[in-house]
Amino acid sequence: MKAYIQSIGAISPQNTFTGEGFLQEVMAYHHADYLKCIEPAYIDFMDPMASRRMSRIVKMGVCAALKCLRDAGIDNPGAIVTGTGLGCIADTEKFLGSLYANEEKLLNPTPFIQSTHNTVAAAIALMLKCKNYNNTFVHRGFSFEDALLDGLMLLQEHSASNVLVGGLDELTDHSYTITSRLGLWKKQSLDNLRLLDYKDDGSLPGEGVAFFLLSESKSEKSLAKINAVSTFYKPDSHAEAERKIQDFVSTHLGDIANVDFVITGMNGDRVADEVYHHLGRTLFSRLPCGYYKHLCGEYDTSSSFALYLASMILKTQQVPVVLKCDDKPVGKMKNILIYNHLRSVNHGIFLVSTC
Repeated sequence: MKAYIQSIGAISPQNTFTGEGFLQEVMAYHHADYLKCIEPAYIDFMDPMASRRMSRIVKMGVCAALKCLRDAGIDNPGAIVTGTGLGCIADTEKFLGSLYANEEKLLNPTPFIQSTHNTVAAAIALMLKCKNYNNTFVHRGFSFEDALLDGLMLLQEHSASNVLVGGLDELTDHSYTITSRLGLWKKQSLDNLRLLDYKDDGSLPGEGVAFFLLSESKSEKSLAKINAVSTFYKPDSHAEAERKIQDFVSTHLGDIANVDFVITGMNGDRVADEVYHHLGRTLFSRLPCGYYKHLCGEYDTSSSFALYLASMILKTQQVPVVLKCDDKPVGKMKNILIYNHLRSVNHGIFLVSTC
């Protein structure tokens, strides 16, 4: 299953939305507990009265999707597919707060309606008056990968000529506090660009939205080509994860030496990063490697941000220094491998190539 990425709309803690330059101005967050998205001017994409009724994640999702479609010159996509790990958390909190404050009586149904995981995909369809295929995947660390696989299958089956695929997750103060109690995050504030220097447990939480307009055919606007996507669940050992990746590369690219750059999901967690260090000594030992979660933070669909980075690297033929985690020379970019996992449970692999 292959598809061409025609355009991207990405909102993240970096300046990724405007498309002016590629990580030319990296945002550094000093003494940060978590990373929050830099929100765009919504008035440029939607009616202010409509946006007032939307929660923050819905506004970001709709805005990123509309920009993606605008850049591709598409008015109405053949399908809309999204992936989210936790959905609209702020609206869920608002509904639960109302439930408690009003003793489960006389509740406003709007926060509940808007708290469902498919709210963003539905809001995009309503705004575009799009009555085509619309689906949302909520599979924790596989959410974006499954959405992408669904989009690729739709193209392969000729059920749609183009597909809008997105990954999105938000972070709130309450969700940060709750997940901190589970030991998921660093116990101290840190500088995000030095994430890998903090060699203890936990990572840096974040959030983000990224939409991609996919099509079967190459055009002059095409940024990159998705060659393959695969997932595997909870490997027994680092060696098993290595075999899975080796089989994936052998099937779709032949020799691992044909990979020009590897983007890994290293997040600063001592235990979670062990598999990446293992691969750096074995399968990836001769390949230049990079990482990305110091720029966007850790969240269920962070691999969508990695796909944005891979697409821009292939388009610009430049690897920003801030992404590199070794001194291996980087030449012409033709094939980029993305490997990420969420808490050693959900593992995803992407192979992205030049057009």
